[in-house]
Amino acid sequence: MAKLALGTHPFLLGFEQLEQLVERTAKSGNDGYPPYNIEQTSERSYRITLAVAGFSENDLSITVEDNALVIRGRQTDDAEGRVFLHRGIAARQFQRNFVLADGVDVGEAVMENGLLHVDLTRSEPDRVIQTINIRKG
Repeated sequence: MAKLALGTHPFLLGFEQLEQLVERTAKSGNDGYPPYNIEQTSERSYRITLAVAGFSENDLSITVEDNALVIRGRQTDDAEGRVFLHRGIAARQFQRNFVLADGVDVGEAVMENGLLHVDLTRSEPDRVIQTINIRKG
C-alpha cells in the first residue's frame, strides 16, 4: 500500500506547500535559546515574548521572510581586557523563527526589562460565497 504525503491527499487541493511548511518548522532552531512565551491576548491577537537580557534594541533585528517571523540577536563581545572569574552570561548570537499563518500580521515590537514583546494580529477572514454556473457541454 502506497503512503500518500500530506500535501497530496485528494481532499487537500492547493495545500502542496503544507508539507514544506512542516519541514521548515521542524528544521528551525530548537536549542531553547532564547526562551520565549506565546500568549493569546485577545480573540484575534497574540504576543511573542523573548527573554533577551543583555541585548539592546540595536543588537536585535526583526524581519518577516516567506511567512516566517525571524528574530535575530547579535551582541558584541566587549570582554577585551576584562578578567572573568566566572562567566555564566554568554554573549552569543541567536536566530528564532516563528512560522506565520496566512492573515497574521506583525504589529509593533517593544523592549521592556530585558523582554522583547512582538505583537501579532490575525485579520478577519474574507467570507466569500461564489456561485458557479453550469453550462451545457
